[in-house]
Amino acid sequence: MTQLQSTLTCPECGHAETETMPTDACQWFYDCKSCGALLKPKPGDCCVFCSYGTIACPPMQQGDACCDTGPA
Repeated sequence: MTQLQSTLTCPECGHAETETMPTDACQWFYDCKSCGALLKPKPGDCCVFCSYGTIACPPMQQGDACCDTGPA
């Protein structure tokens, strides 16, 4: 079963926030609600959930290739 909730942890301030992941697109950017840092995927990750979340994005959970390798 695909999980849609993942807790993102900001690498700058350590703030953790549980968010609902989109099922139809990768989320390449996320603004930390505490310090305002702009999170971007780490090299090789498709989205911020795969880089900073407790649960990988839905396509990765299903064993599929994700949407893309990030923004151009």
